[in-house]
Amino acid sequence: MLFRVSELLLDRSRCSVAGTLAVVGEKWSLLVIREAFLGVRRFADLQRILGAPRAVLTDRLATLVEQGILHRVPYQAEGERQRHEYRLTQKGMDLYPTLVALMEWGDRYLDGSGAMDLHHRGCGAPVHLTLTCDDGHRLAGAREVTPVPR
Repeated sequence: MLFRVSELLLDRSRCSVAGTLAVVGEKWSLLVIREAFLGVRRFADLQRILGAPRAVLTDRLATLVEQGILHRVPYQAEGERQRHEYRLTQKGMDLYPTLVALMEWGDRYLDGSGAMDLHHRGCGAPVHLTLTCDDGHRLAGAREVTPVPR
């Protein structure tokens, strides 16, 4: 039986998209996560690269740590006070496909001159995000997916 999404009784109060956006949906949060994937770990480097106001960056880092996306690791340069680096947790690493999807969308629909391409470390081939089902079928897009209430 086929039915339209508008006919489904989906409990939107438990929407995973809304919940995810509540955690990482703010611009600076996603940019901090992007930089963490690129190996930037220290507050001063994040602030310099992103240009985020100090208070905003402090708040976003605290939220990402509180949510278990980043964890703080102490370090101390010689002759300086102890500081912290911010490293991705497994929960944070699991956001990688989300960033790749946003990057690919931007490359396709914005000016198309993104700052980088992604290549497979093992063979050098370009990397692209794809949708697949558990049986291994590659999906062309949303029209091949049926939402089913839990």
